[in-house]
Amino acid sequence: MNSKRKNETASDEKARKVKFEIFGEEMLEKEVKLSGNSGRIYLPPEWVGKHVKIIRTD
Repeated sequence: MNSKRKNETASDEKARKVKFEIFGEEMLEKEVKLSGNSGRIYLPPEWVGKHVKIIRTD
């Protein structure tokens, strides 16, 4: 992490947020869980083979 990012305040971080407008079929809100050296989200089996978009909200 660079020094500029370490010194950012909460208001600086909020100013960097962007708005996305997405059209889709369904939405889930989940928390990413630790999985080894990575993160994981479990999705319904019906979604296998479908295209999804993931947006980090915090």
